Amino acid sequence: MKHIPILLLAFLSLSFGYAQDFTVDKYAVDITIHEEGYFDVVESYDLTFAFPKHGIYRDIQTSYDVVTEEVKQETRKIMISNVEVPGRTFITPSNFEQKLSETFQIKIGDADKSITGAQHYKIRYRVWNAFLYEADGVKFYWNLKPSNWRATFNSIVFSVHLPTSIAADTSDVFVYSGLSATTDLSRNFDVTIANGVVEGKSQPGFESEEGQSVTILINLPPNAIAEIKPLWPFWTDYGWVFVLLALLGGFYMTWKSYGKDDEVISSTSYFPPKGMDPAMAGFLMNDADDTSDLISLIPYWGSKGILRIEEIPKKGWFSSSDTKLVALKALPDEASSYERTIFSGLFGSSISPDDTEVLISSLKDKFYTKMSSARSVLKKQAQPYYEGGSKRVRNITYGSIILVTIVLVPVLLFVWGFIATFALVILNVLLLIMNRFMVKKNPKGNAAFSELKGFKQFIKVAEINKLKMLIIEDPSYFETTMGYALAFGLFDKWANKFDALNIPPPSWYSSAAHTNFTMSSFTNSFANTMSTATSTMVSSPSSSGSSGGGSSGGGFGGGGGGSW
Repeated sequence: MKHIPILLLAFLSLSFGYAQDFTVDKYAVDITIHEEGYFDVVESYDLTFAFPKHGIYRDIQTSYDVVTEEVKQETRKIMISNVEVPGRTFITPSNFEQKLSETFQIKIGDADKSITGAQHYKIRYRVWNAFLYEADGVKFYWNLKPSNWRATFNSIVFSVHLPTSIAADTSDVFVYSGLSATTDLSRNFDVTIANGVVEGKSQPGFESEEGQSVTILINLPPNAIAEIKPLWPFWTDYGWVFVLLALLGGFYMTWKSYGKDDEVISSTSYFPPKGMDPAMAGFLMNDADDTSDLISLIPYWGSKGILRIEEIPKKGWFSSSDTKLVALKALPDEASSYERTIFSGLFGSSISPDDTEVLISSLKDKFYTKMSSARSVLKKQAQPYYEGGSKRVRNITYGSIILVTIVLVPVLLFVWGFIATFALVILNVLLLIMNRFMVKKNPKGNAAFSELKGFKQFIKVAEINKLKMLIIEDPSYFETTMGYALAFGLFDKWANKFDALNIPPPSWYSSAAHTNFTMSSFTNSFANTMSTATSTMVSSPSSSGSSGGGSSGGGFGGGGGGSW
């Protein structure tokens, strides 16, 4: 117990020593107010370091919550510029850093040099947007010595130079000192006004410690100091909206010129364009290489006698149904490259005299590379239907969006803040996604698209009587068109129309689970088969690992620290 007072005394001594690393023997601040709406500050410090130090730093608060006469609170951001520290090494934040921070720090000194004893510092800077404009006049309200100085000030003198057009007397000047929020006028300063200069000097024995401040308030006449307002206040807060609208408008105009297809009137058609398979038809309908486009080749080949499909039912409680594809003959010579990519991936490069079979389940996590290759080939072979310049413009637009994002992110962050920057990034990501549709069909593509639109519309609205006529003319009409309905995403709707006509299901599709295979049961079975085939043929193996999903230094609580 007897050691506690000693330890307490040592602790207090250390705390006092930390707070009293230096003492300001004399502090003088000289301020010149300009009618244009800013003022210049010169701070002079005569101080003594008790311990070796590199130098001092000056923190100036730049963000304030201001309550106006209408009792409305606003956030006021002042700006610091034109910083000078004669004869000393110093660093200040950039304009970008100042915009984001609530404090402007002037750090003076050399990290490779320590100093001690008596020192003199002079700091010059200019302050913007730091006047209060009220109905009865303009107020100059400034902390000559703020409260967060970690030192004792033994003497303070100040002078404030008013513009020559302003005449002030002692009733317009108020000086406060002591703890923050003290409202009583200070008795520690002698204040005089002469020749447009307000001067003050602390009385003998005065001390201002950490937590205490010295503040001056000067009432100036209305309109004595110009209020620096933005030309358009809305731009200051929400100008980023117009930047985003300009980007969106520029993208739209580019798309309208190089990506928007010409207006095409759909021509009534009961058949797809001659010589066009359903994969190409599906691509041209939405300008995209969807997986369903390539899957539609399976019923297309079935209708041509190239393969047959067998649905294999479950063999036990825990098994699942499967589908067998059986190749009956090779593709014809006129088959497209993407057809050959899919077909050879399923059955090999050549068809033997015996039937070649493959189970859909065996394609899981293996066939996706073939699908990816076929999609690329499909996209390439579709290019004769599109304007060549559109692709070039699309690539340029990709680069332009990325470049604009890189340039505008720091600009918006500096001028308007995080929300504006986040909105810019989201918009440009959406534009990158939309830019993939920056394709425009040429006359050949427009002609094909006109037929496809008409055929797709017929699939949607076809009447039973018309379908009866088409089946009489061609009993295999449903089989030859179902692949196109699948590519358009309309297979169920199309098949249901034929259910009422009592036509038999395609002979190239069989199911051991159905003894009485009707058009209705075929529709449900085939739709499920194609859905399974789609998911299986594009599935890819997932990555594996056993590290627990983390890494050294990758969690929360990052960062570090150090000392000056």
